[in-house]
Amino acid sequence: MSLAFVFPGQGAQTIGMGRDLAEAYPAAQAVFDEVDEALGEKLSGLIWEGEADELTLTQNAQPALMATSLAAVRALEAEGVSVSAASFVAGHSLGEYSALCAVGAIGLADTARLLRLRGQAMQSAVPVGEGAMAAVLGLDIAAVEALAADAAEGEVCEVANENDPAQTVVSGSKSAIDRVVAMAKERGAKRALPLPVSAPFHCAMMQPAADAMAEALQDVAIAAPSVPVVANVVAEAVSDPDQIRRLLVEQVAGRVRWRSSVEWMAGQGVDAFWELGAGKALSGMIRRIAKEAETRAVGTASDVPEAAAALQG
Repeated sequence: MSLAFVFPGQGAQTIGMGRDLAEAYPAAQAVFDEVDEALGEKLSGLIWEGEADELTLTQNAQPALMATSLAAVRALEAEGVSVSAASFVAGHSLGEYSALCAVGAIGLADTARLLRLRGQAMQSAVPVGEGAMAAVLGLDIAAVEALAADAAEGEVCEVANENDPAQTVVSGSKSAIDRVVAMAKERGAKRALPLPVSAPFHCAMMQPAADAMAEALQDVAIAAPSVPVVANVVAEAVSDPDQIRRLLVEQVAGRVRWRSSVEWMAGQGVDAFWELGAGKALSGMIRRIAKEAETRAVGTASDVPEAAAALQG
């Protein structure tokens, strides 16, 4: 079995995520403790006992999801599964930071602080109500690119995420995204759904946030990862720290090439994808991209020994 560890992005967050990992594995609890310390606040309290609306705020959701993913990594390590068991790691948008942290490219405290800043910068880049995102279902990527171009009418309207063969997300000005939703059916889409997000992520309107991340990343140590990281922007493995730094900046306003990333890993022989952290959204996408591949979600304390036994058996 050739294995990839993959890490979820925003939208996977739920109140209570990771709590049973922390209760069952001291190393998982230590992740939440270190993130709390790095941020100077009890983020773990919000994750486990807070209000969903507050957790969903971008500046909270991003470090919270990373902490939950790293807790799953540490729990697996406690059961004898090293991250080096994977041939590649990858993450969806903010999940790329989780992946980089898991393989030692960026320290945990730095990752938490970067994601807090990233969330704040992405939220403040565009005034609330001026941007939007929508998922287009049932059209291939070329058709969605054409749809976005026609709906733009001089405004920003771009493909933000190519998630799987039947789901592509567009991002941009609210009026342009409204036109995408209105036009999608006549272009042959099954449907187009406005997404409940607070900003138009992964499009040119995010450039102020990319600039903020460029400045922040200058001061952060990045090491060569112990396992190659498949980067969203280029959909292939990278290991050079300078390239990683540059691609993290590009990623903020650039396209999340998730489908292409999974296809690339499958083309390198990966036949099993383990989703580490909250939810199972990536597993569903992967089953639609690499239909023969095994998927496994490892996000709860009961998942961990089962996963370890499957690998060690």
